[in-house]
Amino acid sequence: MAINYIPLDKDKHSDLKVTPKVDFAYAAKTHLAAATIREFAQLSGSMPLVFIEDPNTKNVHTVAMLGLEQGSNLFFADEKWQGPHVPLNIQRYPFDIRPDGEKLGVFIDENSDMLSKEADGGEALFTEAGEASEFLKNRQQFLAELANSEVQNQRFIKQLKELDLLEEIQIRVNYKSSQVRNVTGILSINEKRLLELDDDKVLAMHKAGYLGAAYSMMLSLGQLNRLVELSNKSENPIQSLQISPVNQPEAQAPASA
Repeated sequence: MAINYIPLDKDKHSDLKVTPKVDFAYAAKTHLAAATIREFAQLSGSMPLVFIEDPNTKNVHTVAMLGLEQGSNLFFADEKWQGPHVPLNIQRYPFDIRPDGEKLGVFIDENSDMLSKEADGGEALFTEAGEASEFLKNRQQFLAELANSEVQNQRFIKQLKELDLLEEIQIRVNYKSSQVRNVTGILSINEKRLLELDDDKVLAMHKAGYLGAAYSMMLSLGQLNRLVELSNKSENPIQSLQISPVNQPEAQAPASA
């Protein structure tokens, strides 16, 4: 059933309950997950982090690569999550925080199977007095922190673009079936340009917390090896991966199974 986010309303949803699912099965077909600067350090040790550009708005976003094909999350196998960390934008489901008029509001996927109106259906969202329950308050705080992190994330991306540090890369995927395909539409940080920055610009990035974030994202590309390893549990195992800047023939050493 398609996701359909609607504003959370204490009158319409007074008897609504949520049963959290820690297996994250709802993300089984999610191959890219939005990631924000507050979680780069954690995620970079287990999954690749890259930038993608929205072809319509041209806005750039940071995402965690959970797979290399649409509809395939390599981190979900054997009915559970296959890694130590889960992106916050997956953890927030079935909630979301979105513009609602002139402010941000809490939304919920009305089609989620995590929702119920049964008496024993899980965590209540509202008290009998119509106030937010402790569970909902915790979710609201979590969503607010996520929204604030995204604001900081966009400032980070703006800084990288102004300093011309982003470059388009491609990933050549060699499958054990002998199939070969190129994954494109991905941006990363050009380390050479970063190292050539003037000292004052490097210091400014460091004080803003952007230098560590940049290196976390660059180092995370080493986790492409993790995708190769996880693909062995999929229907189309990967033999090796190669990263190269677009329009340049030289590729980095392949990540192999």
